[in-house]
Amino acid sequence: MQEVNFDEVLEQILAKDPRYRRDAYLFLREALDFTQKLVGKENGGKVRHVTGQELLDGIRQFALEQFGPMTITVFEEWGIRQCSDFGELVFNMIEASLLARTEKDTRADFQGGYDFEAAFRKPFLPAGKIIGQQTSPLKS
Repeated sequence: MQEVNFDEVLEQILAKDPRYRRDAYLFLREALDFTQKLVGKENGGKVRHVTGQELLDGIRQFALEQFGPMTITVFEEWGIRQCSDFGELVFNMIEASLLARTEKDTRADFQGGYDFEAAFRKPFLPAGKIIGQQTSPLKS
């Protein structure tokens, strides 16, 4: 069996689906490794298949570590605007045999997920600041 060359297969994916940048796929691969390590720690060191929701949580944690308050900006540059975009990336990689799936895995696993503003901006806002609301000026 011939070994799959990640870079060559990634070029084929990008040619077929140009919605997302190359860096998005590279990040996803690193975030999956990060998530598998997290799950492994919780599972006595055993590696197992991660669910879509587990992967989304791992992506959130890894992105905050890597990019901090710039996460949304980086993701937008890569074409990622919501959790379902990660599902598209995952399934592009599955269809290209870069990732494996179980019969239970679907794109719907990535629907909803979390709100990017709450997940990636809120942790960096000053205490008391609410996303999307202006604080009223003090009355004297």
